[in-house]
Amino acid sequence: MKGPVLTSSLRPYGTSIFTEMAMLSNKVGAVNLSQGFPDFEGPEFIRRAAAEAIVRGPNQYCPSIGIPRLREAIAGKVERFYQVNVDPEKEITVSAGATEAIAAALFGLLEQGDQVILLEPCYDIYPPLAARAGAELVYVSLTRPGFELPRAELESAFGPKTRAIIINNPHNPSGKVFTREELEFVARLCAKHGTIAISDEVYEHLVYDGKKHISLLQIPEFEGRCIAISSTAKTFSLTGWKVGYAIAKEDLTGALRMVHQFLTFCTPSALQEAMSEAMGAGEEYYREFLNSYTRKRDILCTSLSEMGFKVLWPEGTYYTSIDISELDFKDDLAFCRYLATEVGVAAIPSSFFWKERRDGKDLVRFCFCKKDETLQEAIGRLKRWKV
Repeated sequence: MKGPVLTSSLRPYGTSIFTEMAMLSNKVGAVNLSQGFPDFEGPEFIRRAAAEAIVRGPNQYCPSIGIPRLREAIAGKVERFYQVNVDPEKEITVSAGATEAIAAALFGLLEQGDQVILLEPCYDIYPPLAARAGAELVYVSLTRPGFELPRAELESAFGPKTRAIIINNPHNPSGKVFTREELEFVARLCAKHGTIAISDEVYEHLVYDGKKHISLLQIPEFEGRCIAISSTAKTFSLTGWKVGYAIAKEDLTGALRMVHQFLTFCTPSALQEAMSEAMGAGEEYYREFLNSYTRKRDILCTSLSEMGFKVLWPEGTYYTSIDISELDFKDDLAFCRYLATEVGVAAIPSSFFWKERRDGKDLVRFCFCKKDETLQEAIGRLKRWKV
């Protein structure tokens, strides 16, 4: 075989930092606050529903676009939380997690040489997927310290080749929650340039301090030019199930479904049945879910602050970051390797969420989607090192 095996579009990206830090954490026995998955199980009633569905069957291929019951449940949830009516037959597609829906959207909509705007720091799957679709990546950095939308810079980034923009709201890794005014500004730019917005909204139910998540589906100017993507994984603490979904008008849905059928075809029907049950959870579930994560956020952020770290309190998601610029380390990767190996706590170096790593080398991200005892063990190890 002549030349490199890996396609040229993916060669710049290498192994995910999440994989690297998880492997290091497991090797040295660190408390893993790096990769964003709970170390506890999701609700028993959902897991039992899945088990019963497996035993009952059928366990064969189901409709590629998702079982009708789940699509109807998703439509009901969107109406319940956002007062938006969507057609479960023509506008909802169930996917193998939000990641697959994002990939299907990019592969179905982009032509070679189209431009995609990425708001950085950005979740690390966006650049390689957009690049593999043949797109030219245009990065626009959110304005620190609050990660506000840089309106003038963003407007300048739009042009005749701008086919799509990816919006992550609530935003990983910063914890930023975009305001309606910010989203409306993006919507006007999309309308002006004929651009499609792909919205990653997986943390939609984790918004703190009285703030409110605004879905792109609620912005009139986005109608017909957005794909809203979410997942059941974060809301119901079952990340390994990978049950996501995309909502868009019929023409955009058709493009996404064309790719989806060739990527995964369908998501396991028993898990879809169980998530149909989950979608019917009452207000008490969502209230306790948010209360629990608010408490976990406060425990970790308060403790980090008391240790003398400069903490970026998140408005949403289940991540927080610290500023390490005053510590004597080369960069965030060196700090995270030291932290896992010598202190016994694993975190994510945030520079990997920027195109130019130097732009984020002073930030380190921790996740707090963990049992209280896990957080306390991590806090104890950090205190023994820092204080």
